[in-house]
Amino acid sequence: MRDSDADEIVRQRRREAKMPLIDKILGAIGLAMAAAATFLPWYVFLHPEKFSIPPLWQGTTRDLPERSGRSVVSVSPLAMTDMDSETAAAVDRLTTATVPGLDGETARDKENAKEGLDQPFPGQAGFKLMHVANGRALIEDQSGMYIVRVGSVLPDNSRLATFEERDGRWVMITSKGEVYEAK
Repeated sequence: MRDSDADEIVRQRRREAKMPLIDKILGAIGLAMAAAATFLPWYVFLHPEKFSIPPLWQGTTRDLPERSGRSVVSVSPLAMTDMDSETAAAVDRLTTATVPGLDGETARDKENAKEGLDQPFPGQAGFKLMHVANGRALIEDQSGMYIVRVGSVLPDNSRLATFEERDGRWVMITSKGEVYEAK
């Protein structure tokens, strides 16, 4: 055997042993996917604010001003600031009634308005005290549950005057003197 024959056999084996380019590309993609699968959970763990679901309740509420009501209260749907497009499309923009202004009220209107303050909200038969904690109370009526505190307007149009503990149970006293006991 000559040296050139041996060199030629080695060159042939090297050509046969060479990895095709597509295999190299597929191997690199596989390694990249394995690295991503290894490091992505750690990235998510270390940056939860980027991957967490936003909270449903962010404490952003709008409080109504504390003032006496008028004899006629009418809120136009056009005054709602958080209206979606479906609600906006359903609003009838035709004016169908008028509301008297505040400056045109007479003494009789003012007297009727004062009498109306003692009137319960329409359709409200009452409410019940569910729980008291941290100076707040959870009350329930037929339309839902509410959290109230001292001074809040209750569904019967009275105000929450105070909380007291009687015989180991919490009671709520309203501005009308009514006492509600926690269930």
